[in-house]
Order: sequence, then structure tokens, then C-alpha cells
Amino acid sequence: MRRAIAVVVGACAVVALVDVAGAAIRPTEAENLAPVFSRHQVAAPERTTEAMVRPAALPSSRAEADPAPSAPTDPPRRIRVGAVESVERAIGYAGGERSTVFRYPGARYVKVHFNRLLLLPGDHVTVADPTGAEVHRIDGDPVRGVAELADTAVRGAPLARWAMSVSGDTAVVTLHRARPELPVLGAALARLGVGIDKVARGLTDAERDRASEPAGPGREESVCGGDDAVDAVCYRSAHPVAYQRSRAVARILINGTEFCTAWRIGDQNRMLTNNHCLSSAADAADTEVWFDHRCVVCGGDDVTRATKVWGHRVLSTDRDLDYTLFTVGDFAAVRPYGYLELDPRRPARGEELYIPQHPGGDPMVIAMGSDRDRSGICAVRDPAYDGYRRGSDVSYLCDTAGGSSGSPVISRVTNRVIALHHFGGCPNSGVRVDLIYPRIRHLL
Repeated sequence: MRRAIAVVVGACAVVALVDVAGAAIRPTEAENLAPVFSRHQVAAPERTTEAMVRPAALPSSRAEADPAPSAPTDPPRRIRVGAVESVERAIGYAGGERSTVFRYPGARYVKVHFNRLLLLPGDHVTVADPTGAEVHRIDGDPVRGVAELADTAVRGAPLARWAMSVSGDTAVVTLHRARPELPVLGAALARLGVGIDKVARGLTDAERDRASEPAGPGREESVCGGDDAVDAVCYRSAHPVAYQRSRAVARILINGTEFCTAWRIGDQNRMLTNNHCLSSAADAADTEVWFDHRCVVCGGDDVTRATKVWGHRVLSTDRDLDYTLFTVGDFAAVRPYGYLELDPRRPARGEELYIPQHPGGDPMVIAMGSDRDRSGICAVRDPAYDGYRRGSDVSYLCDTAGGSSGSPVISRVTNRVIALHHFGGCPNSGVRVDLIYPRIRHLL
């Protein structure tokens, strides 16, 4: 929850104590200017392996086009793309600096964590990039805050929360005053202000290279043959429907250091991703959902400024079917990007597919071509492939990688989603949506 709290200091001064577990954050209109970045500044390095590893193969008497891979050596996990640094910074009212800068050369994003955020009424804090093109504002809400303060006192929970990330390698945190200091507050001012105790930042290319793991049993390459996935914008003219559908797909940053993919399902405030990416209310509350993170031109370096909103509530989740249905805050900001629809049927073997995705946290790509399929287009290999359950998946050779988990697998016949991507291994596979749909249709 992101709320604000208020208390009374002395007999005459009301002090808004912004609850860092939930002060309202809203991006400014300038946030969506494009292009603003080079792909090399904010994109992850070249894709190599799939973050999700397949469980041990289930015994099966049926002949399959592709044998199930060997049992994994690692449990399923999200792709880690960031690190958390401990810091100790403060911005106070009683003199001192009103701004502080965090810079990590080569990082693709910077995300600060507040352990104290206590503001006077009308004041606010911004977290911005150095140019001011991306600005996230935190305001207090003294009316809603009294109950939250009391609740926090009872539970003993710390007043702490993450701010929305800033793209690039530098974040500037600034305290903005609505009025001059009030001398009558005296010593009370010393207790107010902003404290920052840690920063999450994206790994540099060198760090990603050092952290990469070689392919091996249970962690197979998921780029099948050559990497045929291309920037989504490359399909804007050749396959305009596929390009338009890709706009409903977002990359999600979980707990400041891990990436997956998610997408809007239906015209209401509903998002779908994997259970192994996001499964709890706590995960949702600390998940950023980035829409419109794409390259401006095919094969170019310029990347658009993403529209970022917070995850909100988890409505339904299941480990075996590896899905989570959740909502976002500030739905109005992402509604213009459109939505995808489900095609709840078992697809035909050979049915052509495409997968919009954010592998490695990269700008949006679409996997449609395939040098491993006769037609040159990736297609269904087995419509009842073994996932966590016998026959629960659809297999294919569409190229994917770590961070692609949660992507929609879309039929070129209907342009609707037939599977939820979650495994690599060549063949790669996604959970059949005809199995997921009965679990969530009452929530759509």
C-alpha cells in the first residue's frame, strides 16, 4: 500500500509525515518524451540463456516431436539484472542540502529506497534524472495518513519504501518546500526530512558478462539456432497487427533487481505474468510495470522513455500453471497502449506464432522468424507438451531469453494469445491459456 500519514507537532503545527510504505507517486508529463536514451545506456547486453529452467520431464508414452530436456540443476527463478548498494544519505529541514545525487556509471536504472520520508504539509520530494525529463513526485496526504500512522505504530512496521526507478545511471533526489521554514517548530524540524538507506541499480555490461552462466543440463540455450527476434518497430509496416499487439506488453522490474515480462489482458485493469515472476501482494507492491519501452527505429540505438506505473493487487495465481493475474496503479496512464485477448483452445500443430517480449530487460522485440522452422516462421511443435503438468504446455522454437518469462505467445491465425511463455530449452514452451482461462474468467 502507498499511503500518507499525518501527525500534529505541538499545539499549532501540522506536520505531514509521508509514509514511505505508500506515499503517492505520479510521473510528470515529461516522462514520455522520446527518444531520450541510447540502447547501450539502458538495454541489457546480448541475450543468451533463458532464466526459467524446465522441471524434470514427466513420463509419457506418447511420441513427441521434441523430447523433454533433462532435469534442471537450478530451481526456477527470475532474471537478476540489478544490485543493491547500502548508502546513508539525509536531506533535512534544519539547514543542510536540499538535494542529493546518486550516480553509478554504466547502470541502466537507479532506484532509491527511503527509510525516512517526513514532510511538512504542501512539501514534496522528487526523484529525477539529471535533465529533468523523467521526474517522479512523492506527495503527502495528511487526511489519509492519521490511520496509517496509528496502524504502523501498532504493527511496528518500518516506515520504508522504494521510489520509482529513474532510467539511466544517475538519480537526483530533491526536497521541495512550499513555504519558508517555520521558526516556531524549533527542534521538531530536526526530526523531519528524507533518509535514504539503499539504492538498487542496474548491472553494467561487464557485471552482466561476469554473472552470466554457461548453458548446461537444465539451463539450455533458448535462442534456437540464430537469434531471429528483432526490434518490435521493425514489424510496424510489414506486420502492423503484430506491432500493434506488442504495445500491450510491458517489462516488469521486481524488487528493484529482477526483470520479467507481463501484458494487459482484456480492456479492464488486468495484467498477466508468470507465478515465478510475481506471486504475492508484497511482490506486486514493489513491482514497476514499464510500457512503451522500445526502440525508435529498426536496429537503432534510440529508445523511448517508458511509461512506468506500480503493480497493485494480485487477483489470482497458481504455481503449476505458472500464472499470476494482477492489477496496476494509475491504470489511466497505460490504458492507451491497448490490450490482448485470449484464444482459449488447444492450438494446431504447425500453427504459426509470434512472441512480443523484453528479453534481458531489453527494449521490446518480437520473435516471429525462425531458422529452425521450415516455413521460416516459428510455429507450434507440440500443442500438448509437458510443463509442470502432463500436456499443460505448447512447445515452439520461437527465440526467447532470460526476462522473456511471462510473455504472450500469440497465434498468427487469430492474433490472440494461446499460451503464456515460461520455459526455455529449445523447444521453448508456454502454458496453454485454455487451462488458465477457467481459473480467471470470472475476474476479467
